[in-house]
Amino acid sequence: MPNIKSAKKRVKVTASKTMQNKILRTALKTEMKKYEAAVLAGDKAAAEVAYKAAVKRIDKAVCRGIIHKNAAAHKKSQFTKKLASM
Repeated sequence: MPNIKSAKKRVKVTASKTMQNKILRTALKTEMKKYEAAVLAGDKAAAEVAYKAAVKRIDKAVCRGIIHKNAAAHKKSQFTKKLASM
């Protein structure tokens, strides 16, 4: 347990930022699962809507440093290929 005031603050800030990152990561995974479900269902219209939402969420995650930009590019490429093959 920290004794210095600034160290105590860092512990609180780190905990809040960790929670925020967890929330964003969970939301990202949810959007990706919704897209995958739409693709498996074979519903092209729903897949296009889910694709836009998933790509937007991925881009936001990259800006916040939740995932690496190359991992995001890989995911978006996979999603685009799946959508194009429908």
